[in-house]
Amino acid sequence: MSSPIAELQQLAIGYAKTGDFGPSALEANLRLTRAAPANEGAWTRLARCYMEVGQLDEATSALESALQMNPQNTIARNLQMEVTKRRVGAAAPVSETRARGRRAKRDEGSGPASGFGRAEFAALGQLAPASAAEALGPRIEALLMAVNHKRFAVKAVETRNRAGQSGAKLYRRNSFHPGSAGHIHAFQHGGRWEPQLSLSFYSTTPWGRDAVAAGIGFNLKHDGNAPTHDAGQERVLAAFAQFQQLVASDWRTLLTDWMTANAGFIQHGDHAPATDLLPKEAISWLINCQHPAEEGWVFCGRWLFGDKAEDAAVLMDSKKLLAWIEGTFTDLLPLWTSLYRA
Repeated sequence: MSSPIAELQQLAIGYAKTGDFGPSALEANLRLTRAAPANEGAWTRLARCYMEVGQLDEATSALESALQMNPQNTIARNLQMEVTKRRVGAAAPVSETRARGRRAKRDEGSGPASGFGRAEFAALGQLAPASAAEALGPRIEALLMAVNHKRFAVKAVETRNRAGQSGAKLYRRNSFHPGSAGHIHAFQHGGRWEPQLSLSFYSTTPWGRDAVAAGIGFNLKHDGNAPTHDAGQERVLAAFAQFQQLVASDWRTLLTDWMTANAGFIQHGDHAPATDLLPKEAISWLINCQHPAEEGWVFCGRWLFGDKAEDAAVLMDSKKLLAWIEGTFTDLLPLWTSLYRA
């Protein structure tokens, strides 16, 4: 005589074989996960059921359970990407006419479709970097396009243009790029070899915390053998040296006070943000960094952490997130402008 769990398993698999992921299948798999919480397949099927009935938060939770048991679960990873696409699509227009209208409103400076919540960070952490960028790209690009119309962005473009650099917008289309696992970063037009007005998204994968960071960054790596890479690295190293001089003199007190008031932290190389350093210590580290090329990346700015309730509320609200980015870059723009002109 078969056990109740075996009967539930047979019933749930039977639904899946016929392509039925409706309410009956959902109930069967839900009962199975409660009776056998280590059943990876049940969690994966349950996620599919939740997705099909439009319960995307519940689908995300089920997929997290499945992927904790087996990070190589290809079906669960594909479902995670589909859940993210549907979440993005849920905020999208229902017709092309309305789509054009909404895009026009965004281009006029209104906020992006949605913020960053649990599902978005889960997709960032569980999908391969390129797949995560593809799934989350529309949301990040909408954010960047909204940032373009803020006053600080217009001023930054003017600064670059006066220095002989091209570009009518601070962030172009496709200005975001997949980094290492769990990381997507964006920087302004021309930013690879310049001081960057950098925006980064991190899942728990690198350091154990979901986070968004906005601030001034320096990509000091040399990742090519072409003469342009030699010249580019030389240029950004010179910019960082100038940054150190500014921070050591005119900007030392101002930047220290700003970091104190705004929970600012530095981050370098592959290390987590240096939340253990007081602002004065962080500034001293920046000034005394002797081998920046070996670090590869140096950043100073503000952070929102998903495990802090106040920060999570900002991350999930598109208007608050946009305002937070605008405030951060507005505060740091005078330093970036001084550095860029130098």
